[in-house]
Amino acid sequence: MNTRIETDSIGSLEIPMEAYYGVQTLRAKNNFNITGKPLHATFIKNIALLKKAAAITNRDANFLDSDKAVAIISVCDEIIEGRLHNQFIVDAIQGGAGTSANMNANEVIANRAIELLGYPKGDYSIIHPNDHVNMGQSTNDIIPTAGKLTVLELIDPLLLELNRLHSAFMQKSKEFNTIIKMGRTQLQDAVPMTLGQSFHAYSSVLLRDINRITDVKKEMQTVNIGGTAIGTSINAHPYYLHNITKNINKLINQPLSQSDDLIDATQNLDGFVTVSNSLKTLAVNLSKICNDLRLLSSGPKTGFAEITLPAKQNGSSIMPGKVNPVIPEVVSQVAFHVIGNDVTISMAAEAGQLELNAFEPVIFYNLFESLDSLKGAIETLIDNCILGITANEEHCRDLLESSVGIVTALCPYLGYKKSAEIAKESLTTCIPVKSIVLRDHLIDDKDLELILDPISLANMDKGCGATLRIKKVASL
Repeated sequence: MNTRIETDSIGSLEIPMEAYYGVQTLRAKNNFNITGKPLHATFIKNIALLKKAAAITNRDANFLDSDKAVAIISVCDEIIEGRLHNQFIVDAIQGGAGTSANMNANEVIANRAIELLGYPKGDYSIIHPNDHVNMGQSTNDIIPTAGKLTVLELIDPLLLELNRLHSAFMQKSKEFNTIIKMGRTQLQDAVPMTLGQSFHAYSSVLLRDINRITDVKKEMQTVNIGGTAIGTSINAHPYYLHNITKNINKLINQPLSQSDDLIDATQNLDGFVTVSNSLKTLAVNLSKICNDLRLLSSGPKTGFAEITLPAKQNGSSIMPGKVNPVIPEVVSQVAFHVIGNDVTISMAAEAGQLELNAFEPVIFYNLFESLDSLKGAIETLIDNCILGITANEEHCRDLLESSVGIVTALCPYLGYKKSAEIAKESLTTCIPVKSIVLRDHLIDDKDLELILDPISLANMDKGCGATLRIKKVASL
């Protein structure tokens, strides 16, 4: 293999001749064999975008000559388009607060720009990774700013799927609006409701998640670019400092603003914690919904079986005909993973010391993973589960009528003590509550039909039935 020799302050290494990365990248590759996973592709693209904006700004400030700037900008455009990503060889989790990722970008951009200008890779007298590509920058403002741009970019497809899920639950709530079932508390029969009400509640909690995640985007739109090493903007020309954010905004569709306190913005990563917390909350809600779906579809002959989930694959290698709720199961597993990621992100943000947090790589690794996996989980939940759910209407009604839960509606007429006696007898003898009341002539049959009217029981009459029952209490 043909190689070239590159030297840094640590020493010299042989670099493959065809490689665009350099000595600092290879050293990091050797030091950080951690996950075996590269930097996120969107993260790479956004680092290149920042390098492009920096080259434009430094050119306009007359600190970077035009030929060098054009070459650097051209390479950045190649990376933004998806090329040269195989040259980003450092591990996603690395020591050094992201310096290895930043230098990987600097070296790839420098060597490809050198090549475009007609010189051999490694001739840093033409374009230097630090002096030219990294001009006016530091790892400590490039990497967190690229991280924020990546979060913003990954949030949008997640919100798209989350809105689709919200709509799917709303659609099912309308479809199941007249199907009466037994509501449950502590997994025991409680009071009647409609299946549509259950699904509407799922849509409501998801709407809160949508609003929370939309709101946290603001946390990502304030950046520390221009702060360089610790936020004091050392080695950044005033023109660069005051124009870099404007030039970034010309390249993207996000309204970024430079932080009023660059020292604060460089050392504190609470914005990423806020984003992660909103994803954790979403994960908790998704898993709770999936718990419900598995319970409501359980059986199908010995469980609740009030709904049927779409059959997606065989459920057992030994039990013929068994079909498992695999889609809700995988969504819950993603939720557990996201919740774990949130703990890691919280601890990494807390571990920062003085003017810098060195643990951004693990924050980004986990945060990007949470955003990607939640999007995938929600997508399969919609398309392979929610849209295909059917209701077992007759079974829902049978369970309702055989339950003692409807006795709660009789309390205003018969009092709590008598209603409890009826419930106890029904549980012991399996005689339906309605039959006991009619047998003992406790309530006229016509009045009983009105009292136990499903619409009234589920409060679908906007409280009219409940009002009548409350008035009746006064006459007991």
